[in-house]
Parts: sequence; structure tokens; C-alpha cells
Amino acid sequence: MPRILGIDPGSQRTGIGIIDLDAGGRARHVHHATLHLTDSETFALRLKRIFDGVGELIEAHRPQEVAIEKVFAQRNNAESVLKLGQARGAAICAVVARGLPVQEYGPKEIKQAVTGTGGADKIQVQHMVALLLSLAEKPQADAADALAIAITHAHTRASAARLGLPRASWRRR
Repeated sequence: MPRILGIDPGSQRTGIGIIDLDAGGRARHVHHATLHLTDSETFALRLKRIFDGVGELIEAHRPQEVAIEKVFAQRNNAESVLKLGQARGAAICAVVARGLPVQEYGPKEIKQAVTGTGGADKIQVQHMVALLLSLAEKPQADAADALAIAITHAHTRASAARLGLPRASWRRR
């Protein structure tokens, strides 16, 4: 039964979601949390909190696979995109420092896998994550996104196993 850690990186909040897959490929909720970073004195300390927080969760929950959201430029703000990339880098470093594989998924790909449409809003993602994992309440938005990333990875790994092809070969040439 593989355990998957999903990470929704952010410079103010980083979402964490952990699921287990049973023998039939059904996802089961294990843990979710949001690392709140805005009370750190400096941006460098935010990055350290991401690195340490992700590392602590890995040690506590022992996932075998990790999935993280790719950076996307929603606005024309280079500083925001750079900070997001640094937050993502801190999370990835925490993962690879512990010898775990990392898969990356784009926002539209995640929304498509969880809601059926790549243009879903955060409320739709929260609703579907709660439904798919039989949660009594909708998780906080960043934690829901992290769980959605883990679910996306679960779906993708199942498709890859059925096809017998690596994900990299799915793209048209």
C-alpha cells in the first residue's frame, strides 16, 4: 500500500496532504495540514520552516512517493513567481534529502484529475477532495490542493501501470 505525500508550495502557506492507496487503488486520507509561514521574521526563515516542516512530516508519516505542484505565473509579478519557486525548491530539497522520488504536476492537470475540468476553482477542488476521501468537512484550501496533488499522482501512477508506459512518453511529439 503506497503512501503519497502531496505538496502545494507557497511562500505564505504551504499545503500538505498525505494519502494511502489500498490494493484496489482507492485513496484513503491519512493527514493534511497547512504550514503557515507569514509570522517568520525573514523570507529565508520561511524557506527554513518549509524545509523543516516537510522533513518532519516525512519522518512522522513515512511516504514512499511525493508529488508537488509546478510553478505557474498567474500574474505578471516576477518577484511573486521567484518566491514561489524558492518555496517549492525548499520543499523539494526536504524530499530529496530523504531519498524520496518527486513527481511534478501542473495546476490544470491537478484540477482535471480531481474535478473533471482543468478550469475548476478552489471551492470545487475542496468539495471533490472531501468527497473522494470521505472527509466530514472540506479541508483548508491549501491543504485541499495538496491532497488533490496526491490524488492526481495516484491516478497517474495507476494509468501508467495499466499502460505499461512511463508518464514522460504520454506527450505527443
